[in-house]
Amino acid sequence: RQQTNIFTMAKKGSSKAKAAPVKKASKADPLFPARPRSFGVGGDIRPAGRDLSRFVRWPKYVRIQRQRAVLYQRLKVPPAINQFTKSIGKNEAASVFNLLNKYRPETAAAKKQRIKDTAAATAAGKEAPAKVPCQLKFGLKHVTTLVEEKKASLVLIACDVDPIELVLWLPALCRKMEVPFLIVKDKARLGTLVHQKTAAVVALTKVNKEDESQLKIFQDLANEKFSKNTELVRKWGGGIMGLKTQAKLDKRAKAVAIEEAKKAASMR
Repeated sequence: RQQTNIFTMAKKGSSKAKAAPVKKASKADPLFPARPRSFGVGGDIRPAGRDLSRFVRWPKYVRIQRQRAVLYQRLKVPPAINQFTKSIGKNEAASVFNLLNKYRPETAAAKKQRIKDTAAATAAGKEAPAKVPCQLKFGLKHVTTLVEEKKASLVLIACDVDPIELVLWLPALCRKMEVPFLIVKDKARLGTLVHQKTAAVVALTKVNKEDESQLKIFQDLANEKFSKNTELVRKWGGGIMGLKTQAKLDKRAKAVAIEEAKKAASMR
């Protein structure tokens, strides 16, 4: 049986090309100018210089901390809480932390080695190594005891302790026991000094002889800014309205002033 292949040939096009329909050019509307979009490479990148952070759905913890910051501005804040917003300046804090860095407590490994060396020296009948050097004290209960016994020379309190009630009473105790204290930024920085993540409060009991003059300077600074500053104990914080409310109040005040001026003019 023979298999036949049938090939169909394509029809030749006509020599006369069809004329393309002529589109009428539409006039551009000046009220609604055309803004053609680019769908090429990089066409989906956000335009530079346009801030869209207002439209971002931020995580809950970010929203809460921002709302808290706004509430602290709006609400009237009593002096006992408001004093924690008045921390010492950047340069002063740098000087204080330079001093405290010299008195960082020993790590667990260093303490273990010191005890081991002391035990070995005692067993061999040799002179035991020197005792624990001057070092920072930390922990809320420990520092409170030092303040009550008037053993603390300088107390540093973090400004961002949460909840604030943990250290709310400590400035009043320091004032009563006449122990100089400073409010500093922040708890993570204090924690770094004592090999912890955070520390609400640290205290110095004593320093070496060469640092006594520097400690005296910081004690005077603490007395001037915090311990004996009566204005700090009386001054309330907060009460700052938003921009819209401020504009509304200004507008109302201007209207009242105009009315008063009209009344004064009519009385003449």
